[in-house]
Amino acid sequence: MIKIRKDMAAVIVLAVIVAACCLDMMKGDGDSMGTVACITSVMNEREDMDTRKIAITFDDGPHPYYTEQLLDGLKERGAKASFFVMGKQAEAYPELVLRMHEEGHLVGNHTYSHIQLGKNNREVFKAELVKTNELLSRITGEEPQYVRPPYGSWDKSFETELTMIPVLWTIDPRDWCSTDVRGIVSRVTKKAKENAVILMHDEYESTVTAALEIVDILQKQGYEFVTVDEIFFD
Repeated sequence: MIKIRKDMAAVIVLAVIVAACCLDMMKGDGDSMGTVACITSVMNEREDMDTRKIAITFDDGPHPYYTEQLLDGLKERGAKASFFVMGKQAEAYPELVLRMHEEGHLVGNHTYSHIQLGKNNREVFKAELVKTNELLSRITGEEPQYVRPPYGSWDKSFETELTMIPVLWTIDPRDWCSTDVRGIVSRVTKKAKENAVILMHDEYESTVTAALEIVDILQKQGYEFVTVDEIFFD
C-alpha cells in the first residue's frame, strides 16, 4: 500500500479543488474574479488546516521586571498566553495584570500566597481563591474563571462552589529549578503537540529567554499560541 504523508495529501486535495475552480470558469461565463475567490477560500482552508493550537502558561507572577519583558516579547510575536497570578503579586503590580488583560492574555487565579491545598486547610485555600478573584476582578473588570492550583492539588467541589475551572499542564520543563535556557527549550519543543499546555514561571530571566525562543521555534512549525480557554472549548 502506498502511504501519502498528511501534508502531501493536503497539497493534492488543494490542487484538485483549484483545478475544479478553473474548470468551472472555463465552462461558465469566464468569471475570473469568482475563480480567484474560490482559490482564496481554498488557500485559507489550507492555512487553517496547517495551524495547530498550543497554550503557554505562566505561574507565580507578575514579576516587576521579567513579566514586562515577557509581555513585550509576546506582543512582538503576536502570541497569546495564560497568566496564573498570585494575589499578593497582583496587589503589588496591578498595572501588569491590567496590561495582560488588555493585550488579550488570559488572567487566572493562582491563590493569594501560593498555598498548597491539604487535608486540613480547605477553607483557608478557598478563602485565598475568593480573595484573589475579588482582587483580579477589581483590576480587570472581569471575574476569573480559571485557576491553576499550586502543585496541582485540587478539590473538585470548588468547581461548583466557586464556578471555576482548574487548569493543569501537559508539558513541564521545570524552568523554576534550572537556568539552562537550551535545556528548557529542548524539553518543551521535543514534547510539543497540538493542544498541549506548557507550564512555565514568569519570575526568572532564563524562563523569559527560553519562552520567547520556544514561541519562535514552534510558530515556525505552524503552531498558534492561544489562551487555555481556546484549547478547552474550541
